Amino acid sequence: SSGINAEYGIQRLPRIVGNQSLVNEYCLTARKFYADEASRVGIVSAVYPDQATLLENAIALAARIASKSPVAVQGTKSNLIFSRDHTVQQGLDRVALWNATMLLGADPINAMTGAAGFEDP
Repeated sequence: SSGINAEYGIQRLPRIVGNQSLVNEYCLTARKFYADEASRVGIVSAVYPDQATLLENAIALAARIASKSPVAVQGTKSNLIFSRDHTVQQGLDRVALWNATMLLGADPINAMTGAAGFEDP
């Protein structure tokens, strides 16, 4: 422990972990934990055996995200971040407004024609 109040991430950690008791333990004891525990409690999404495998999987994930509509990716990321700190209803209202605005662009039409098999989205 550094002798100062824990601050970075302390507001979001209970939502990520979903277990206030465990978050209290982490924050009040400054206990170290390792990758397997971080994965088990949902702090990280995956654990890899070595740096090469991590890099390979990170690049594959980035490529998969990059293959999607930039408008959809940006909107989804923005709404995920917004929803972390707002009520479910506020998040739903924002998504509805965002989607109504985005229907004016070309991405939804391209996605629908691609899904219908007329062309690649």
